[in-house]
Amino acid sequence: MNEVNKTLFIPLYGKSLVSKKHIILDDPTAEMIWAQVGFPIKGKSKSKWLAYNMAMRARVFDDWVEQMLQQNESAAVLHIGCGLDSRCQRIKHSYKHWYDCDFPEVIALRKKYYIESDNYHMINLDASKPEQMNSLPDHDTAIVVLEGISMYLGNNQLQEFLNALQEKYPSLHILMDVYTVFGAKASKYKNPVNDVGVSKLYGIDDINGLLTPLKIKLKKEHTFTPSSLVQELKPSERFFFKVLFSGAIYRKFYRLFELEC
Repeated sequence: MNEVNKTLFIPLYGKSLVSKKHIILDDPTAEMIWAQVGFPIKGKSKSKWLAYNMAMRARVFDDWVEQMLQQNESAAVLHIGCGLDSRCQRIKHSYKHWYDCDFPEVIALRKKYYIESDNYHMINLDASKPEQMNSLPDHDTAIVVLEGISMYLGNNQLQEFLNALQEKYPSLHILMDVYTVFGAKASKYKNPVNDVGVSKLYGIDDINGLLTPLKIKLKKEHTFTPSSLVQELKPSERFFFKVLFSGAIYRKFYRLFELEC
């Protein structure tokens, strides 16, 4: 498994840790997989603050997918770069088509823990090769989760991937987290993915500029740390967490955008 694929163990650890604390995210599957995998986590990756942050990010994506499914019950859900995430189980709203997509070696590992069904499938997909989008089933509307993936694609690669999405699906709803250019540069010193050997990440300062040639447009920006979730932390932890992961300073590093066409 290469360095990029190894990054999947960082959010898995965080979700397992938070789930055990019974806050933010209920994820027994993450707890089970983490107990079995036993991947060595070290350095910044073991921070409880990072675990809280990743769990909140996952919860924001979960809640958004729930909302989108309520509005588009026949839509297909595409989780690109799914890793070992159990969003397909955490979502309470029923879905007709769900596709978890990742590199072949990740999907091979994933199939040890998840079972395909009539409405749930796992598909080999490399987002840096947009032509692979043609292998996905056709649908009128797609709800697309791009969580923790954009920073591994250069701006041209990301633009080509988004273009392949819009050519494949007439109607799109996308939630995508991105580093800013400053955040990508700063990641050399602060990012936990360095602990598993990743040394190059990419950032975006002008999301509208990235989208200019596309039909896909920016709908709105979301927060990673809703106050309702921050309140689930212990009172003694809330202030420090807000300093680290909330407000204008954090937005200089990291943003969360909802897109649609």
